[in-house]
Amino acid sequence: MRDDDRETAGAATLARIRRRLLPFTFLLYIAAYLDRINVGFAALQMNHDLRLGDAAFGLGAGLFFVGYFIFEIPSNLILHRVGARPWLARIMITWGAVAISMAAVRGAPSFYLLRFMLGAAEAGFFPGIILYLTYWFPTREQARSIALFMTASALAGVIGGPLSGAILKTRIMMGLSAWQWLFILEGLPSVILGVSVLFYLPNGPQDASWLAENEKSWLAEKLTREAAGAREHTPGGALTSRTIWMLGMLYFMVVTALYGVGMWLPQIVKGLGALSDLQAGIVSAIPFFAAAVAMVLIARSSDRRAERRKHLAVCTFAGAAGLTASALAHNPPMALAALSIGAAGIWGVMGPFWSMAAENLSGAGAAAGIALINSVGNLGGFIGPYLVGIVKQVSHSFSGGLAAMALVLMIAGLFALTIPGPRSGAK
Repeated sequence: MRDDDRETAGAATLARIRRRLLPFTFLLYIAAYLDRINVGFAALQMNHDLRLGDAAFGLGAGLFFVGYFIFEIPSNLILHRVGARPWLARIMITWGAVAISMAAVRGAPSFYLLRFMLGAAEAGFFPGIILYLTYWFPTREQARSIALFMTASALAGVIGGPLSGAILKTRIMMGLSAWQWLFILEGLPSVILGVSVLFYLPNGPQDASWLAENEKSWLAEKLTREAAGAREHTPGGALTSRTIWMLGMLYFMVVTALYGVGMWLPQIVKGLGALSDLQAGIVSAIPFFAAAVAMVLIARSSDRRAERRKHLAVCTFAGAAGLTASALAHNPPMALAALSIGAAGIWGVMGPFWSMAAENLSGAGAAAGIALINSVGNLGGFIGPYLVGIVKQVSHSFSGGLAAMALVLMIAGLFALTIPGPRSGAK
């Protein structure tokens, strides 16, 4: 077969894979992310009912990421060993059950415990999906594929805001408050989808009955050739690589800002005006929608130019500018517009960032390295909400917290420019 014909056939193969896998993994991540952030919407009523202060809520929201950190690397290594289908199903069913159990929170201690358990249950899902996508997509396709998958995190806010706001309007039923029903109704889909993973998701291209043998051969040859250029192939090499740790530190800063804003967004938006819970949920969807659009456009640009670092830096600087402008704005529409720019910058990082990470790794090294980056990075999910909560409790305003997150993003942008490429040899 001529090279042109092979490339045409390869493009058709990748298009088929995108159609088959990305909508489903997208749906899985919406469920995961909604269960992760819906506590921010529940807080509009839950904090009053349970007498949780701003610092206590920030601590509990962040404890999710401590459980996530502890179990992240073991979970991803297990996935690489036993296969994506059974392990992702296990993760989803477990976290869905814990998410539903959040309705049983009775005070700060049980809130802390269940948030920690939710993080432990979900550990390995996101890096597992990122690892899984590297089984199917060559490097030049990864930023777009990862970004399309990760737009679910932004669209979960677009969907979750109005949905959560509507649920919070319900009255007490069966002795449960509206915020308790929020956890139950938004946790159930994760359990159902977890069961569906067992029937729908192949472990890898070799198990995909919907790919022809020549398509599997083309993909295997393409990925094997690229894997030879990756720097780290073993868990030990990945876990001791300076570049991988630098990527983890960069992701820590980005995630600090992402969840520092994301977990508090419903309350930030409600503070912009005299909004009801439903109105706050609807308005909260605007920054998430801006983030979703930015993710796709920035990832497409990064893939087309085969460039990662500058895209990362520009995104973080834009995020910092947006959050700073929002902190200084006195006009609610201007503050919301600036907040949307900040969200677009933060979420826009994701496609180029995870492609840059994947370019440095392959095989079991990818399982360990991606998990390490994500676990170190997600500690920022503990720091961000807790820091914003402390600043809010002391200053009675979100402006200081937004300014702190902007500073973190500025540092992240400068740091991104120092990270070596996949073939520079730095360790």
